[in-house]
Amino acid sequence: MFQRKKKRPRIRKTMSGLIALTLLSSLVLPSVAGAEPMEPSRVQFTDVSVQAGQSVHVPVTLKQPDYSAVTAYNMQIDYDSSVLEIVRITPKYVGGNFPSIVENNESNFHYKIDNKAGWVRIIWADLTAGEHPVPVEQQLFDIEVRAKNNAAPGTKKLTVNREDAEHWSFTNVDYENYTELSGGTITITAANSGGDNSGSTPTPNPGNSSGGGGGSVSPTSPVLTPVPSTPAVTKGVDIYVNGQKQEQSATATTSTVNNQVTTTVHVDNDKVINQIGSGLRTLLLPITGTGKGAVVGELNGKLVKTMEGSNAEVVIQTDSGTYTLPANQIQVDQVLNQFGSTVPLEDITIQIAISPSATSKQTAIQAAADKLQNTTVVATPVDFEVKAIWNGQQVNVDRFNSYVERSITLPEGVDGSKITTGVVLQPDGSLLHVPTKVIKGNVQDSAIINSLTNSTYALIYHPATFSDVSSHWSRDDVQDLASRLIVQGTGANVFAPDRSITRAEFTAVLLRGLGLHSPRSTEAASFTDVKNGSWYEDEVQTAVSYGLISGYADDSFRPNSEISRAEALTIVSRAMKLVGLAQADASETTSLLSTYSDSAKVQAWAAEPVASAIKQELVQGADGKLMSDADISRAQSAAIVKRLLAKAGLI
Repeated sequence: MFQRKKKRPRIRKTMSGLIALTLLSSLVLPSVAGAEPMEPSRVQFTDVSVQAGQSVHVPVTLKQPDYSAVTAYNMQIDYDSSVLEIVRITPKYVGGNFPSIVENNESNFHYKIDNKAGWVRIIWADLTAGEHPVPVEQQLFDIEVRAKNNAAPGTKKLTVNREDAEHWSFTNVDYENYTELSGGTITITAANSGGDNSGSTPTPNPGNSSGGGGGSVSPTSPVLTPVPSTPAVTKGVDIYVNGQKQEQSATATTSTVNNQVTTTVHVDNDKVINQIGSGLRTLLLPITGTGKGAVVGELNGKLVKTMEGSNAEVVIQTDSGTYTLPANQIQVDQVLNQFGSTVPLEDITIQIAISPSATSKQTAIQAAADKLQNTTVVATPVDFEVKAIWNGQQVNVDRFNSYVERSITLPEGVDGSKITTGVVLQPDGSLLHVPTKVIKGNVQDSAIINSLTNSTYALIYHPATFSDVSSHWSRDDVQDLASRLIVQGTGANVFAPDRSITRAEFTAVLLRGLGLHSPRSTEAASFTDVKNGSWYEDEVQTAVSYGLISGYADDSFRPNSEISRAEALTIVSRAMKLVGLAQADASETTSLLSTYSDSAKVQAWAAEPVASAIKQELVQGADGKLMSDADISRAQSAAIVKRLLAKAGLI
């Protein structure tokens, strides 16, 4: 039971209307008041971790018995305002056609934040007389919490005084005594400690996107240099330029910081530039023998700019993994703009780091795997990070314009066939697929991960089977994608392979396959029929930001309409550009389509996309027909997405 808090000041008058609606709903909406429930409803605040000075998202979910139906709720969440502040509340379920909410705007969802007193009040009521209650299991809203810059490492808790009906009440679930609450622990870590930033969500600078917003760097932040706990040891090391050894062209300094052994390789930038002229293709920094320690490669902006002009790449090779980063993806000009265009490039330090994930991240990954069930975490999770430093300021390079390859080396004796995919740890503590393929080695296997972002990555074994595809033509494709967390069943051990798929569902599957889990720009998508709080809202926003979908002339997306083969292939053809697959030109389009008896039925807008899919062998047709206007099935969708990823070399 939570401790009783002292009374908070009453909410301003703008809250009164919805408070009245909340209280009224308990009288006029269907309820089971007075009946003792067989099991309680449960509200879950996700436990998260965040660096001081960063923000993190805390999903709030409700799980209730299938005979319950929440038609209104009211909660006041308290927090320590000396170290935490609430940035915003984002509704995830509003019900019916009601809009999403901003503070002090009348609707059926309302919130008020008081960062001075340390509380936020959230109120929701179904104003449709019970037609849109909260589903049995549903995320209610998202809390964005920021740890203040002066926040000391430790744990804080989001709490609710459930003994006070003004602070905690749920209508139609037998009320507060039978609604349990769990979670809400926020673990605060030191800013830029290099050890743990799980859950932090640095905000990209939308003004610095290039190539249509594909890559981005984060705003500058102060650099906090931790004090080594062991004396630093420096020695000369060899690096390789275009495969040729460059003796004593770098030094390696090893020390222990925050119980983490870190080896930093300082490249002799001028020496490398003088040796390579304009012919640089690959700069390899092989740093082995460090075991589970962190490795940081350091170059300056001048060398990176020289490499960018040669389309060169830098490779950091360690015992735990390898990071292959094209110099043009560091976007040194954008970095320079953050610091100031007059800053000399040679004064900017570029750090490329590979390090084992902190204990708190490993714990979060294991907890997420346990929730997935039938899931094993294989090997130690690894962090990949790129940052630029100048004059005590730091810029994170965390998004790229094209897929960047990194690998995780498996421990000796670990069989690569027991890996189904790589996953990325999300701020809400969930695990999502990233394109992964396993490479067999003579001694140790490795998993190659391609991603458009930097983050914390883990490898999992998640075998999946479905009873209704055991003899279906799509069995291998469906079960492979299910083991990668790309597709899901429709029920217990059931996939429904021949059922049609909607436009929203197809978009979500394609995004999961490509490993696109958040928008690459902050520009909001605007469709008249994509409701705030819908399950597909974020997917649509992400797909629009990557240019995969555009909707109809009437500004609708029609998310719940079944998608045709031509429409699906149009979206896939746009994804082909993202993964670097060649598309059909005008002459190829005519030739490729002509081999099918119903090619005349392919509408002009779909001709090139359909021909491109044929060119890359993503579709083959049936009985000599393309059937472009026919609905695409769940099985066909899985097959096309798998072929796309395989053709691009991502899996």
